Amino acid sequence: MIILPSMSHPVPPLWTLFRIFAIMDRMNHQNVPSREDLVAALIDVCRRLADKDLVVATDGNVSARLPSGNILITRSGINKGDVTESDLVEVRRDGTNASGKPTTELRMHLFIYDRRRDAGAIVHAHPPFATAFAVAGIELDEPVLPAVVAELGGIPLAPYATPSTEEIPASLARFVNSHTAILLSNHGAVTFGTGLLEAYFKMEKVEQAASIIYRARMLGYVRTLSDDDVARLRSAVGYQRNPRG
Repeated sequence: MIILPSMSHPVPPLWTLFRIFAIMDRMNHQNVPSREDLVAALIDVCRRLADKDLVVATDGNVSARLPSGNILITRSGINKGDVTESDLVEVRRDGTNASGKPTTELRMHLFIYDRRRDAGAIVHAHPPFATAFAVAGIELDEPVLPAVVAELGGIPLAPYATPSTEEIPASLARFVNSHTAILLSNHGAVTFGTGLLEAYFKMEKVEQAASIIYRARMLGYVRTLSDDDVARLRSAVGYQRNPRG
């Protein structure tokens, strides 16, 4: 706690007041992550992806928006379980001034950041069950799991686009403004949120939903929520979240 001088105490020198207000300003902005915080969080998310088998070999990519507005993103050709700070590349929002060779999916990340100014982080992975749905051409848009409905809305399927090309942003254009989790046909999935853990947890939730729905189909029946179920869910305490994240 910072205590300003009272009338019973002498007023401190002007430079001291400036220092006090500078500290107070930093305290007011302490929730803004520093570059160092983002580096640590990005490495942590990469290792979580590898540990959960949501990516293999050198698949997948992760990025975060820096306080400067630039983008910090994983480099090309690195196993996510082995990522260190030296494997992170900084680029401007237009993709220039790269400090190394960024992931080949850079265009997808830049497109999402441009369209969604509320996005602070993006995760692209190849989760097995979710990717199986994407290969089969099946969206995860039916209301089945309450947590998915409340937090993500539906999970649409973007049409097939050649990875690492401008086709990917074009395929996402219909969905990126209204969803924060999207299946990529014959490719994988992409999720985004205000921060790295939020984006990562959405990827976990996509894969869990796909896994559960797959198993329910094997059992022969998937019960979907009715329109009334969904309406009550979205108005219930604890579920008043915007599907946009």
